[in-house]
Amino acid sequence: MVEVTDAADPRLGDYVQLREVTLRRLLEEEHGLFIAEGDKVIRRAAEGGFVPRSFLLAPRWLESLSDVLARWPETPVYVVSEELAEQVTGFHVHRGALGSYRRTAAAPLDELLTPAVRRIAIFDDIVDHTNVGAGFRAAAAMGVDLVLVTPTCADPLYRRSIKVSMGTVFQVPWTRLDNWPGALGVLRERGFVSAALALTDESITLDELAARNDERLALIFGTEGHGLKPHVLEQADLTVKIPMAGGVDSLNVASSAAVTFYATRTQ
Repeated sequence: MVEVTDAADPRLGDYVQLREVTLRRLLEEEHGLFIAEGDKVIRRAAEGGFVPRSFLLAPRWLESLSDVLARWPETPVYVVSEELAEQVTGFHVHRGALGSYRRTAAAPLDELLTPAVRRIAIFDDIVDHTNVGAGFRAAAAMGVDLVLVTPTCADPLYRRSIKVSMGTVFQVPWTRLDNWPGALGVLRERGFVSAALALTDESITLDELAARNDERLALIFGTEGHGLKPHVLEQADLTVKIPMAGGVDSLNVASSAAVTFYATRTQ
């Protein structure tokens, strides 16, 4: 345990300006790290097998997280006031607990497509970290087996994504695709029906999709605002819409994902 009283202490470099997305993307990619915020998220990162680089904790968390800290006795625990934590990170750290963890190499798609995988979520070009985190949380809650993110999708391990997901990004298997939408051909060969959520003249309703009860199903969700691109829709086996009432034309992408995951959950 190391008590730190200077916000400029270089040992706190992992935690500097956490709200600056561009700065953090460069820093986290360069050093291969991500930040877990809050005691529950720190615990889920530990349960997910991730190895910590350090912890930044207000004194009140030392006892309740003592079992987590004891797993890595050589890992530095920087003890700071909540005011100092705010100076370092650039925002009020609501829970007063942060952990810096090492990223692990993403598993290849073929390795993740085990026989047990029956429901896949694909997040394509979703740029809002909050929506990515909410999508992962819905996937975990509704029993989705695997999440795939496309090359232009926001980082699921960015601090905001992790926080909104409540750490479920650590428990749902996922990887980033490097061949998109070509990966849909790989899924088709493995017996998956791909269903893209989009409002087209050919779209079937979500109820119709659920009634099909496809044994293996990949659900595709597009970016905020414009949705899925035409070349993605061309590669999908089906397009699906959620019927709306009250003059509403669509839902937020994370809400659409939650509704769709529930309707198509395996029985």
